[in-house]
Amino acid sequence: MDSTQTLLAGMDWSPLILSIKVAAWATAVALVLGVALGWVFGRRKFLGRQLLEAVCMLPMVLPPTVVGYAILVLAGRRSPLGAWLRAHFDYSIIFSWHGAVVASAVVAFPLVFKSAIAAFAGVDRSLEAAAATLRQSPVSVFLRVTLPLAWPGILAGTLLAFARAMGEFGASLMVAGSISKQTQTLSMAIYDASQAGQDDLALVLVLITCAVSIAVLVLSNRLFAAR
Repeated sequence: MDSTQTLLAGMDWSPLILSIKVAAWATAVALVLGVALGWVFGRRKFLGRQLLEAVCMLPMVLPPTVVGYAILVLAGRRSPLGAWLRAHFDYSIIFSWHGAVVASAVVAFPLVFKSAIAAFAGVDRSLEAAAATLRQSPVSVFLRVTLPLAWPGILAGTLLAFARAMGEFGASLMVAGSISKQTQTLSMAIYDASQAGQDDLALVLVLITCAVSIAVLVLSNRLFAAR
């Protein structure tokens, strides 16, 4: 017990803080893109829809290292986008916490996207039509009718996306690295502690990660039980 208390007292909490920060930003990005594309795919029929939907879902099934490599190819320092950002803004997402956000957002996006598709497809169109007859604009109908009705399903995907972003490792490691107090999230800190033979620290970090993930899932269950 004393050794555990000593370990907790002297432990660096920056990986937990950074993990929450990265997961929050990644979830926000995934939510915006997931809702926008989820509405399109949930309401529109167009040529190549199934293929494009499969492409959007790829991060869920691809190895994280493949996702990380794809981000490096598209936004790395040698890519056209990366070179442009470097030349005009002296900025790069590589080896920065912003890179971890991008990687986490990519792997979390499919959870919001798929939930949003189902949620928007399940909204009663007659309620939207009734709102439209009251001279409501399409934007007003979406914000006042469509989105509130679809929100429970979207929220489910969003909470799962946050939990997924909290646990992201492979893609983030390739893009952001594991720099102490800069890009080292909980999952990376666990890996580093394990490799260094610090089993007690690794176990504590694992328990913290599990506790945060369980709290998110319990919150999700309570939110839906109250509806």
